[in-house]
Amino acid sequence: MDKQHLGAGKGRGGARGCEGRSGWRFEPRGCCGGLDALACPWRLRRRQGRGTPRSPASPRPPTRLRGNRVVVRSRLGAAVLRGAPGTAAPGEMAHSSGAPSSEKTLRTLFLPVVLPSSVTSDLTPSQKKLLSHRRCNKEQKILKQLLIDRALKTYHISMEKRDHRDPVPPIPELPSTMNSEQKQQRERYLFMKKCVQSNQMAPIQQQWLMSMLRLVPQALMEGKDQQLLTEKLLGEVISDYEKSMKRYMVRSVLVKPDIEGLEDEEEAPLPALPVGLDFSSPWHNNFIRAKKQILSKLHILHPTMKTLLDFGYAAFSATLIVDLSSVRLKGPVDCDSLKTDVSLCCSKSAEKLLNTWYQRVITLFTQQEVLKGVKPDQTDSFYKCVDTLMSNQLKDLLTRTVEAFVKLFDPEDRSCLPVFKMELTLEEKKMEFYPSFQDLEEAILFIVNRIGQTFENIQTIRSWLMGDTARLDAELPHHIMEWATSTLKKSIRDNLEDPKEYFENYVERYGWLVDGTAEARIQRFEAEEHTFDEYTAFIDEFLTLKKEILSLPEMAYFPMISLNCEDLKQGLVSNANTFAKMLMDRVAANHREENKKICREFETIKKRALKVPETTEEMVETIAYIKKVKTEGIQDLSLRIKERCRQMNYLLDVFLFAPEDIALNTTVILWPKNINPVFDEHDDLIEQSKRKGEQEVLQKSEKLMVELDKLSRAVAEFEDYSDLDCMPEYVAELRALQKRIQEADETIAFINKEERLFEWRLSDFPLLSNVKAEIEPYQKLFTLMLKWQRTEKRWMDGDFLELNGETMEAEVDEFFREIYRMSKQFQQKEKKMQQESKKIIQPRTKEEKKEETKESPTVSMCSSILVQIKDFKEYVPTVTVFCNPGLRPRHWQQMSNIIGSDLTPNSGTTLRKVLKQDLAPYFDQFEAISVAASKEFSLEKTMNAMMETWESISFSTNVHQGTGVHILSAVDEIQAILDDQITKTQTMRGSPFIKPFDKEIREWERCLLQIQDIIDEWLKVQAQWLYLEPIFSSEDIMQQMQEEGRLFQTVDRFWREIMKYCAKDTKVLVATAFTGLLEKLQNCNELLDKIMKGLNAYLEKKRLFFTRFFFLSNDEMLEILSETKDPLRVQPHLKKCFEGIAKLRFLPNLDIEAMYSSEGECVELISTISTSEARGAVEKWLIQVEDIMLKSIRDVIARSRMAYLETERKKWVVEWPGQVVLCVSQMFWTSEVHEVLRNGPEGLQDYYDKLQLQLNEIVELVRGKLSKQTRTTLGALVTIDVHARDVLMEMIESGVQRETDFQWLAQLRYYWQFDNVRVCIINCNVKYAYEYLGNSPRLVITPLTDRCYRTLIGAFYLNLGGAPEGPAGTGKTETTKDLAKALAVQCVVFNCSDGLDYLAMGKFFKGLASSGAWACFDEFNRIELEVLSVVAQQILCIQRAIQLKLETFVFEGTELKLNPNCFVAITMNPGYAGRSELPDNLKVLFRTVAMMVPNYALIAEISLYSYGFLNAKSLSVKIVMTYRLCSEQLSSQYHYDYGMRAVKAVLVAAGNLKLKFPTEDEDILLLRSIKDVNEPKFLAHDIPLFMGITSDLFPGVTLPEADYSDFLECANECCIRHNVQPVQVFLEKMIQTYEMMIVRHGFMLVGESFSGKTTILRVLADTLSLMKERGYGEEEKVVFRTVNPKSITMGQLFGQFDLVSHEWTDGVVANTFREFALAETPERKWVIFDGPIDTLWIESMNTVLDDNKKLCLMSGEIIQMSPQMSLIFETMDLSQASPATVSRCGMIFLEPSQLGWSPLVTSWLNKLPEPLNLKEHQDLLQGLFDWLIPPALSLRQKQCKELVPTSNTNVVVALTRLFEMILCPTVQGDPTNRNISTWIMACFAFATIWSVGGTCDGDSRIIFDNFLRETLAGKSKTNPVPASVGKWECPFEEKGLVYDYMYEAAASRGTNRDGEVCVCQGQVNEQLGKGALLPLLH
Repeated sequence: MDKQHLGAGKGRGGARGCEGRSGWRFEPRGCCGGLDALACPWRLRRRQGRGTPRSPASPRPPTRLRGNRVVVRSRLGAAVLRGAPGTAAPGEMAHSSGAPSSEKTLRTLFLPVVLPSSVTSDLTPSQKKLLSHRRCNKEQKILKQLLIDRALKTYHISMEKRDHRDPVPPIPELPSTMNSEQKQQRERYLFMKKCVQSNQMAPIQQQWLMSMLRLVPQALMEGKDQQLLTEKLLGEVISDYEKSMKRYMVRSVLVKPDIEGLEDEEEAPLPALPVGLDFSSPWHNNFIRAKKQILSKLHILHPTMKTLLDFGYAAFSATLIVDLSSVRLKGPVDCDSLKTDVSLCCSKSAEKLLNTWYQRVITLFTQQEVLKGVKPDQTDSFYKCVDTLMSNQLKDLLTRTVEAFVKLFDPEDRSCLPVFKMELTLEEKKMEFYPSFQDLEEAILFIVNRIGQTFENIQTIRSWLMGDTARLDAELPHHIMEWATSTLKKSIRDNLEDPKEYFENYVERYGWLVDGTAEARIQRFEAEEHTFDEYTAFIDEFLTLKKEILSLPEMAYFPMISLNCEDLKQGLVSNANTFAKMLMDRVAANHREENKKICREFETIKKRALKVPETTEEMVETIAYIKKVKTEGIQDLSLRIKERCRQMNYLLDVFLFAPEDIALNTTVILWPKNINPVFDEHDDLIEQSKRKGEQEVLQKSEKLMVELDKLSRAVAEFEDYSDLDCMPEYVAELRALQKRIQEADETIAFINKEERLFEWRLSDFPLLSNVKAEIEPYQKLFTLMLKWQRTEKRWMDGDFLELNGETMEAEVDEFFREIYRMSKQFQQKEKKMQQESKKIIQPRTKEEKKEETKESPTVSMCSSILVQIKDFKEYVPTVTVFCNPGLRPRHWQQMSNIIGSDLTPNSGTTLRKVLKQDLAPYFDQFEAISVAASKEFSLEKTMNAMMETWESISFSTNVHQGTGVHILSAVDEIQAILDDQITKTQTMRGSPFIKPFDKEIREWERCLLQIQDIIDEWLKVQAQWLYLEPIFSSEDIMQQMQEEGRLFQTVDRFWREIMKYCAKDTKVLVATAFTGLLEKLQNCNELLDKIMKGLNAYLEKKRLFFTRFFFLSNDEMLEILSETKDPLRVQPHLKKCFEGIAKLRFLPNLDIEAMYSSEGECVELISTISTSEARGAVEKWLIQVEDIMLKSIRDVIARSRMAYLETERKKWVVEWPGQVVLCVSQMFWTSEVHEVLRNGPEGLQDYYDKLQLQLNEIVELVRGKLSKQTRTTLGALVTIDVHARDVLMEMIESGVQRETDFQWLAQLRYYWQFDNVRVCIINCNVKYAYEYLGNSPRLVITPLTDRCYRTLIGAFYLNLGGAPEGPAGTGKTETTKDLAKALAVQCVVFNCSDGLDYLAMGKFFKGLASSGAWACFDEFNRIELEVLSVVAQQILCIQRAIQLKLETFVFEGTELKLNPNCFVAITMNPGYAGRSELPDNLKVLFRTVAMMVPNYALIAEISLYSYGFLNAKSLSVKIVMTYRLCSEQLSSQYHYDYGMRAVKAVLVAAGNLKLKFPTEDEDILLLRSIKDVNEPKFLAHDIPLFMGITSDLFPGVTLPEADYSDFLECANECCIRHNVQPVQVFLEKMIQTYEMMIVRHGFMLVGESFSGKTTILRVLADTLSLMKERGYGEEEKVVFRTVNPKSITMGQLFGQFDLVSHEWTDGVVANTFREFALAETPERKWVIFDGPIDTLWIESMNTVLDDNKKLCLMSGEIIQMSPQMSLIFETMDLSQASPATVSRCGMIFLEPSQLGWSPLVTSWLNKLPEPLNLKEHQDLLQGLFDWLIPPALSLRQKQCKELVPTSNTNVVVALTRLFEMILCPTVQGDPTNRNISTWIMACFAFATIWSVGGTCDGDSRIIFDNFLRETLAGKSKTNPVPASVGKWECPFEEKGLVYDYMYEAAASRGTNRDGEVCVCQGQVNEQLGKGALLPLLH
């Protein structure tokens, strides 16, 4: 109710004393200076707690409560008392936090105080005095007694507490280094405050207390417990008084400093002194006047108001606007109808009230006496009071109605809860409620809103009377509305849980029918191959679902919901039907297709059976076909028809067949019966065809015999041919006979083929072979003689100038040899015939004997031709001299002068004419001239050839991307030709025969030298232009380097002009003839040199501005500096400048607000960084990033430090960044140890237990489900916590007593001093650098690590460098990096190589000195000694500057700002190849620390803890024992390594398995890890020993089979694609390679050739890509690049500086590595190094292969390896690799003997061309391999000695290649030859000899010869001829070895039918038809 309108008038005296609507208000007039209003804390609590509403769940609406207070004035002062007896003491109220929860308590707690009558009535002075005197004595006595009793009670309590309390320990004095300035200020303030508060102060005056008691009415003083209550109240007053005075004194004397730690010391402000108020005058009269004024204005007491209240009570008391209490009895209601009914009821109720209650009120106020007693000026306030009363009555009715409605939803009483209708519907493939939950909630809340709006249109009485439109405030109170809404929402939510669960049950069970899963499943099912039964099972699944859904209830009833599910059921049933029909349609389609297929096959059988064969071959094929059909085909078809019937029976039950399907089914079933008549008819046809074919064969045989007899007689006639002039006719006759012989051959082949088909014995026609043998010599001889005759005539009478003496001589000799050989052949034939005739005993006449001795005509012809050839040979020298192509007119003139006549030949000159001139006497002179001409001609020809060469040589140009300008490419060949020709030209100039064209050769030399100069300058310009063009194409760079930009534009213009001219005609001679080209190029180079100098100066300036640029190469810097407009494009380069920042979070205005690490950890920056203010200067905002990063990390550490005390530790560790967690955790560990040590060493054990408990909590967290980021944080924290625990145990065991004991001081300790983190160890106190390093794991800290820490920090403290030294894998680099992490310092790791020079090192040192970073130079002693000497001076210069505490110093001519936090550490592997000893001047600058054997067991234990292992200690011992036993018992191999990195690989693998299988037995996980990491590298003979070691260490542990099903499925497919056999060994090595790739980013495949290294990688890459395509696992596609590192120089491999210009050129590895590292695609990226490994190049990759994963180039560029990259090495062995390399890589060892040669042979057979890929030939080849190769290889290994060692696989592959080379071209040219099987045998034997036996020495060849002859002859008992090979068709001759024979098939040289010729030692083999192995020609 509005108090103002109810009479709260504002009189002068009463206004300030009135209570406000919101609670109490402090009254300044009621205070005196001695009391502070804040001394009454309960009054403040009342202000804070007033009006607190009930919780939304409360069924009653919240009620606003008020309290009252009284302001009293007396002579002694004033006091403010609460008006409620029994109030809590001040101490209790101080801890109160709001209003009491009970309504009753609140209403009774703040009752109004009743004033005593002595105060409220006017008394005479004498009465007042008497009353005061009487009461004073009595009250004084009571007060004294109370004070005495209270003091005694307090005294006794204090003494008792003092006797029983523990002695207070002295406050420890911390050393100054541990007390920050803030802490000292805080302690001083607290001390001074305590001193001030302890000062004596005047107690409260007794008369003040008596005055207070006097003001209390006597009635309140009487009662049972009133004395105790009075005592308690007075105690509160005294206590408040003392507190107020002390607070006043403190605030008056001390000023609280604004520092941390004093937040709880907050003091309330001093009471403000009243301003402008006069308290000197009495106030009682004002009070009385105000009281009267209030009574005069209090309209609520007017009689009219009472009548109005009575009207309201009568109308509203038993009425509700809407009564829904019986709605549940009506059954389920619809939301919309309920809303309509409620709206109607509300309208009716409003109308009813207007017609009844409102009319009575109007009638009341139309009467005259209603305003009786109301002054005219108070009429408005009177009517406002009326409005307020009416409004409150209406609001009360609304409130009761809403409360009644809300009560219907009471969860404790559901008897009246309405029941609403809802349906489950299926629309648009989505199941949902109708109406939705939201609609239902809105409908229920609508009722509340509608009730609240019922009376919104009721007019006020005044407006009704006056005709106005003002409305009553009759809306539902806001807090009631909020309460009702929240209560109803909660009730609705609770009541909808069951329907929702019921609905979710539907979704869970049947949702897949709706959401597309079923469609996808069906599509996937149909895409795969499945059987009919699988289809029916799937169909039945849907039909079963349909039945199940139909059986579900139609209605579901819940307390508030009646749920109709019929619509959803019908929809789901429809879907199930649809899906089942889809599958049935597919099954029916398959059934139909199979029926058609069966019918087609029967039709095919019928067609083939009834077809009349046209040939015998076709007839035989038909017979075989029908035979096979009858035995196999019909049986198979019957089974298929039976299966069709089975499927048809099923389909008849569930599917409706179409008529055509029914007809098709009938046809299929009847086919077996209908096919039998067809077979009978077939038999008759075949019988007729067979008789016809046999007759044809017999007829052809008879005709052939007649033809052969004619041929034999025709060949015999050649013996009598002797006329050389008739040679053309002889040759023509021969050709005709050859054609007839060929036809006879074809006829024989046809007859034999027919006989073979009829299974007859093959006919033999030996006469044809005799004819062939007899005719061949005549054919060769006659053809040769004819060729000689034609050639001799062409030479004698042809064009003389076209003759060539050398060619002529060669051809003449060839003719002579061939004819002579043929002559001898005929003579031998003649002798042989004579010898045979002598054997016939028969007397011969003299004429016959004379005839025998007479020479045959053929031999006579040969003799005549030989004589002709000898005569012609004498003419050859003449031709050589006179037909010299070098003869020029000047030479002919010289020869003409010798004989005195013109010898110059013309077109009519012939050799015959020249010979007639008789020039023999002058021949020697002519010969000399000819020789000189030849020399001159040779030089001229060479010169012309060089010139002609350049006419075809052109520049190769490519279009440069982005510019469109052509650039030169591939000029190496041009330069090689140029160098060669310049050398040739200069050599020719020194020849005595060059004189005739000396001028030309000099001009040509000048031209070549000019071209060389131009190309050199050209390439130099191009290289620099390509480098600078992208730089100066950036507008930002052009603006910053205007002078250089202008020069570059000049060069660019020249360059474009030159290249435009070159692109028009790219011929070298034309392009280099461009006018002034050389001068332009030289000018460009001069300008480019100036540009480069300016560019370097610009970069140096930027580096000096932002010092971290010193660690970047020039190219990296330019990439960053060119991105001035878009800061987002600098993101990829951030990690190069900031180790821990992977990217920044930009606001839309490109301001930076947060940073992200590589692991995804986000750290908010303490303030935003504006990139726009840098105005494009990247380095400016990068400096801000650096500065804000440091401040932000410090701020986060400070906040985290405060949160550590307030939050549970296991929650705290996951709420803060990882780096901060480690730092703050160690700070508190340090401080807690200090605290324990101060309290005595006895507490160390308790603290140890606490640490163990903390560790267990973290380990428990690790075992749970965590994000990758949190897991990394906890892993690092476990590592640190375990070390902290172990340090404490060491301190306990060594008896540490004090904080100054060395055992404690030697630890790395963290302190918060002077608002900064400081790190101490021994006497060194180092600043924590706050560099953000991301969320990375930490190194396990061992005693060796601690020692290295102490040495390195000691060196840093003494301004020296650190030098960890030791073998590979001892943690030198990692310890240095981890110490930098511990100190939050940027640490740049750089892998040194022998190519580093002092300039590159100088740039690095500049960066260190100016940025304050740490550097770790890995493999420092690989740098050359000369460079190390200069480096020593560079380091000394920096160290001296630090010692002198200079702010700036000059380093190598550059003035640098010195940051003394810089530190240089170097690591060295002593004694390895390629290392040098450090010079003495360098040694003294470093403190060395020996890093030998790490504590493997401790490292393993702590690492396993961090991965969540329980039995870490015992498992770590097993790891160490495994490696120890392996090193002792296994063989020694170059690639075996049992060092720390090997242990680390096992730990990483174990961690991965633990994460994947958290509940698996830990022994199994560790054993699996040990085997996966180590087994791949062991040799075959070491694996059994290794298995024995692991079985001893893990007794009874059996490893479960790993599930590689998806992997193997894809691997098998990829093997088929690559034609690789997926044998077990190959797949195992693939899996091992894959597992190794998971745990190692660098690994090696070691093994000899043909062990499968390359193939494994290729198949694995395709397998992983296929897994990605199919969505198996989380695999990605693989891209890879292969490099042969030994095929190029070191500079070409990694990159190199130009020796003159010091310009950097990237190498192959650098480019490839950078491309892969910068790629943001998720594919796996492999860099494969295929080649020998040695220290020359592999050592430069040490930093890439260890945990740094960085490629360090000599240019200073450091490329970070991406997580998707792997470095893979393929090599034969590691004999030249250092232990540093071996330890860094995983190893997979492959042995060719394990793979064997058989898979290679199988793959080779698969790729053979036609016809060798036919089954019969494949079987033969496989049989030959299985028969000959195993025993041959065994013999070679055991009994033979090799000249060159070879492997089995190697020789078998050589066999296949030889075989393929010899046979494949021939068989592809004649694929139907019937002798291919014979050829295969012969070629296989030849290939076996020269592959398996090819490397044997002389003695071993005899052994191999015997073996092969015996085996091929079938005489070997151990290796009999297999059935697949059959009879060996190519036997060897007895003489010689098998090595003396060859097999040759050359179609171009043969004359026999099969197109073969077999060359032998002067004789023709008899088996020309088949081919044979013949002796080699020597």
